Amino acid sequence: MPKKYYVRTSLPRIFNSIVTRLLVLALCIVISGAVVRYFVLTHFLREDLSAVVENQQLALATYVAHDIDGKIVQRQVLLGRLAAALPTRLLAQPEQLHAWLKEHFDYQTLFSAGLFVVTPNGVPIADYPVLRDPLTINYSDRDYIKAGLGGASFVGRPVVGRSAKEPVLPISAPVRSENGEVQAVLVGVTALAAPGFLDSLLQSRIGNATGGFLLVSPRDKLFVASSELDSVLKPTPPPGVNVLHDRAMAGFRGTGITVNEQGVEEVAAMVSVPSTGWFVVGRVPSSEAFATVGRMQHFLIKNAVFAILVFAILSTTGLYFVLRHLFYAAEHADRMTRDELPLEPLPVVRDDEVGHLISAFNRLLIKLNDHQTELTRMAHHDTLTGLPNRAHLSERLRQVLARARRDETQVGLLFMDLDGFKNINDTLGHEAGDEVLRQVAKRFASTLRESDTLARIGGDEFVLLLSDLEDNAEEAVSTIAAKCIDALKTPFFIFGTSCIVDVSIGIALWDRESSADNLLRAADRVMYQAKKTGRGKYMIYKH
Repeated sequence: MPKKYYVRTSLPRIFNSIVTRLLVLALCIVISGAVVRYFVLTHFLREDLSAVVENQQLALATYVAHDIDGKIVQRQVLLGRLAAALPTRLLAQPEQLHAWLKEHFDYQTLFSAGLFVVTPNGVPIADYPVLRDPLTINYSDRDYIKAGLGGASFVGRPVVGRSAKEPVLPISAPVRSENGEVQAVLVGVTALAAPGFLDSLLQSRIGNATGGFLLVSPRDKLFVASSELDSVLKPTPPPGVNVLHDRAMAGFRGTGITVNEQGVEEVAAMVSVPSTGWFVVGRVPSSEAFATVGRMQHFLIKNAVFAILVFAILSTTGLYFVLRHLFYAAEHADRMTRDELPLEPLPVVRDDEVGHLISAFNRLLIKLNDHQTELTRMAHHDTLTGLPNRAHLSERLRQVLARARRDETQVGLLFMDLDGFKNINDTLGHEAGDEVLRQVAKRFASTLRESDTLARIGGDEFVLLLSDLEDNAEEAVSTIAAKCIDALKTPFFIFGTSCIVDVSIGIALWDRESSADNLLRAADRVMYQAKKTGRGKYMIYKH
């Protein structure tokens, strides 16, 4: 349990009060030090406030960017699954295809502006809801159609929809035959103003309603979305108008102070949206961000003439003795923020406002440490199973490869996908599916060595990272794969029902040249090859 700190609340506190002590010095100190405060506080206040505002902007922009990225990735994944599930025989049956689209549109509302299917010649053959004059529209010139016909999922250029008559975002996914050939392209369209899509950007303001967010597409040189509606789908300013914007278009991500196209100085932060290549801009006018500095300057100037003579004599002695413990605390707190000292509670030596402040700081520090620990755990672990997530796995994989390169050891990666899991979800419900995932995670974990890493990267996909393998790496990973397959042979009893799932495993061994991403992709590919051979199989990737 965290240590608790208490401050006495007895009557003698009145006599120990820092206010009482300062009142004794009031005639000497109230106005003293104005000039010094002017030159020192103004400089450092603006400097510190600038850092605080920029960090705040960066944090807000990061949140918005991650929120948008997650929602776009969610739509890409869903559309890919719909494309994979679309029966190719329906491509020759427009009415049945329309009914299939309607069924899936009604079930999943992420694509608020509709779904439609386009043939390789660029003509839509079915849609839901129905487009205006669909047979007269040719989409072959669209970037997302070209990408889909090329076999890739793609986030297209935001446009004003021909049917929706509002800004929309098209996303495409190829529809393949059983032999893998692209037969058509499935397109999902989402209105940019659809509830739950870009709310974090469109409905957010920064400061006193003068700051806001922009969503920019460098590829299209376009403002995709903005908290200012008149900027939506407008072209970005030409080079030379806004220096920081030019840097952002060239790839810079971070914070800075710039003059925008309206001639207003503003503090801005740029954060990437990885899934699209876009970036989010959070901005607030400098006049608002640094308003405190101006007010401080005016106040200090008014009091400087009278205060300067008294301050030099009395402040260096009186304030030192009165506030020496606060100075000590501030110095140590500052050194903590600079990582010069460990984060630990400060000693409480006085029962006055200084002591109360230090006690409050100590309690806040404890809560902050606890909160930071929990945030770190949540950011790197799957909430359902408690296993490391994809982000944690990526970080761990890079570390393991670096160590293997240094120690000249081998690394193995097992990409595992459950067989028969969808049937459990469909028949018993998602709660049962979640319980199966938790039990599967426990069984897989029982096969691990202390140095191995088991992660859940999404859905029913698990990845097992094996490090410090010797020359018999292929034999070792085969043994582990067999153990994982055997671990699922025993049926699961979920809510009184017996369930059986198997696992298909793709294995990739590090070739000392592949990157972490390439190793993961290789294991993913060979997993699908193993799955085609039947349930409960594993296959090793051959370079």
